[in-house]
Amino acid sequence: MRNRTATSQDTEDLGGRLARARPAAGESLAVLYLSGELGAGKTTFARGFLRALGVTEEVRSPTYTLIELYRTGALTAVHVDLYRVRDAAELDALGLREWACGGHLWLIEWPERGGSRLPPADLTLTFSVSDAGHDIEASAGSPLGKSWLASLS
Repeated sequence: MRNRTATSQDTEDLGGRLARARPAAGESLAVLYLSGELGAGKTTFARGFLRALGVTEEVRSPTYTLIELYRTGALTAVHVDLYRVRDAAELDALGLREWACGGHLWLIEWPERGGSRLPPADLTLTFSVSDAGHDIEASAGSPLGKSWLASLS
């Protein structure tokens, strides 16, 4: 799936559409990788996604805190930003394994910095900047991800 967003609001709206298309995953963990250069719209997308899940508090980039948790009913969204991580071994101290269970959904910015210490992605969204706005490509990495993209169409 490819999308071009011309404005920040378009990027947030796409995040919201993807969140609302989330298939009933039961108690399984869902993982989204958000990859792309600085300023490509990853956090803006995450903000729209989290708002659509029912998050009413301010959604900030977790660049300095590394992790922000948002509880929305039975689901806990874990927003992770690994931009400042220099070695994947640093993830061990973050306690991420505690949230690698059912009832959790992870949005991971800069997942390439986490290496094999991260669970595999159900969906990978790749963000890039173009003259016309932001290009966002989504690909499925699991049966859940394939179902998710199919329900978005």
